[in-house]
Amino acid sequence: MLSELMRHGIRFIGLILVQGLILKNLEAGYLINPFLYVLFILSLPFELPAWIGLLLAFALGFFVDIFYGTMGMHMAACTMMGWARPAILKFMNPRDGYEFGMQPTIQDMGRMWFISYAAILIFVHHFVLFYLEIFSFREVWLTFVRVLVSTAATLLLVIITQFLFYRKRESA
Repeated sequence: MLSELMRHGIRFIGLILVQGLILKNLEAGYLINPFLYVLFILSLPFELPAWIGLLLAFALGFFVDIFYGTMGMHMAACTMMGWARPAILKFMNPRDGYEFGMQPTIQDMGRMWFISYAAILIFVHHFVLFYLEIFSFREVWLTFVRVLVSTAATLLLVIITQFLFYRKRESA
């Protein structure tokens, strides 16, 4: 339990630092903005109570906002993602339910399940973030293209990270 908590704490801090110190400076123009830090919300355990997930998503967005100087936009987008996560998990619930101890990763849940799960939640995050940023209807279609392209870029980065850093656990 303590090792699990430490692993999530290290992931929380590490993803914020990677986002704030590296990815923030690598943004490829206006259309492509990868936000790897959403991987923290995606990889929270199935058993985690929804209210704790919501608080963690809020805190994650708060710290990313500090790096970006965006006064609550990442916080709002992360909170919305954290709010939508339980509904998406319920909607995508396997026939037999989620097994205790399984993680929402490609290794535990399979490629198609994870890609669908991650794509939906990343889209929710990016939609809220970019429309809060623009906060008008003057560039509604360009902003929607930006949401789609950045969702694809973030999803690709999340999948690569899954294969590089997540390993399937040995069964006892």
